[in-house]
Amino acid sequence: TAVNHHTYRFARRAIAEGLVVIDDPDSILKCTNKVYLDELLRTHRIRTPKTVIVRRDNLERVDSEIPYPIVLKIPDGSFSRGVFKVNDRAELLDMAGKLFKSSDLLLAQEFLYTEFDWRVGILNKVPLFVCQYFMSKEHWQIYHHEPGKGRGFREGEAKTFRVEDAPEIVVKNALKAANLIGNGFYGVDLKQTGKGVVVIEVNDNPNLDHGIEDLVLKEALYRRIVEDFVWRLDRKRGK
Repeated sequence: TAVNHHTYRFARRAIAEGLVVIDDPDSILKCTNKVYLDELLRTHRIRTPKTVIVRRDNLERVDSEIPYPIVLKIPDGSFSRGVFKVNDRAELLDMAGKLFKSSDLLLAQEFLYTEFDWRVGILNKVPLFVCQYFMSKEHWQIYHHEPGKGRGFREGEAKTFRVEDAPEIVVKNALKAANLIGNGFYGVDLKQTGKGVVVIEVNDNPNLDHGIEDLVLKEALYRRIVEDFVWRLDRKRGK
């Protein structure tokens, strides 16, 4: 989803027509703006990677606050697109110059390498599944968009856990972050390091791939989602 995408227009139209919408326009607005998300999480004292909001006038000072390597992000990137790692000042200035052509703001974050990211799927403030998404082979991201291959990409392996078998601190931090967005369906990405757990981002409309996110609950996962639709519909009808 994206604000400049038909999915956002569909969601707004559905709300206007009085339909039940789980991936609501407000959630899309909040989740697809990484600058907003960073400020929201920091305001509520939820740990995130050290982050600097980058403009043209403070670009020269970024590496005085964050050591290399630095991760540069556009505010509305997704699926590892619009996310770049720079290893020195020359790369920082070069990549930022390219990204500023399409965005007035960027995010610079400290690089936290882990073998996997945690993903917690949350529906209406209740965790449904927990996954480990491993980094793509010989790459630092889950998705590896290979140059010259169009929209093709490689992705890492995944493991799925029962919520009760996942680290409690991971689930608790995911819930705190998702509950700041709303009561929709969210996928919260986190990293667990020796210094603790940090929230990377909250995604609206998270993946539900057969054999991955539904591996533990199987059909019960989809039943829970349908039941949530019914519950929301009943509320609209005053039942």
